[in-house]
Amino acid sequence: METNGGRPTPEQAHSALADTERIRASAAALSATPWPSWFFAALTLYIAALPIVSGGVMADEAWLLPSPAWMGIMVAITAGYGVLFSVAARTWREKTGVALRLDVLPKRATVPLMAGLPVVLVGASFAFRATGSAVWLITASLIGAATSVGFHLAFVRLHRASA
Repeated sequence: METNGGRPTPEQAHSALADTERIRASAAALSATPWPSWFFAALTLYIAALPIVSGGVMADEAWLLPSPAWMGIMVAITAGYGVLFSVAARTWREKTGVALRLDVLPKRATVPLMAGLPVVLVGASFAFRATGSAVWLITASLIGAATSVGFHLAFVRLHRASA
């Protein structure tokens, strides 16, 4: 890098400012997403665990754990998710000054997600109960986790486009 008496040349200064602005815009777009990374990870784990735990609750006989233990796990992870959601929403409200609103997301993406994902997650438990095959639970768990990751990435892209 050539310098002008120890100082950057005007072209280098303009280039550095442009890079700084691009980094700032990228950071602003990423921070525009309401879900912090820790909550996204917690949500994905919750969605992945839900079919397996609900399958344990609905099993005819003790499957891996007694039924009351599965019920306790279900209550614990649901309560934990609720607490983490409220912390994430409060963090978003403090950061932006507005409440977290899910109704601003595109309906063409959220309606199928809100209707289809519960059917997959809970339906797998009924299929497991009827067949006794844990493949249903594992498949639903993988579909749920992939859906969570995909929806998060689409949400990030939506906010980057609007930023």
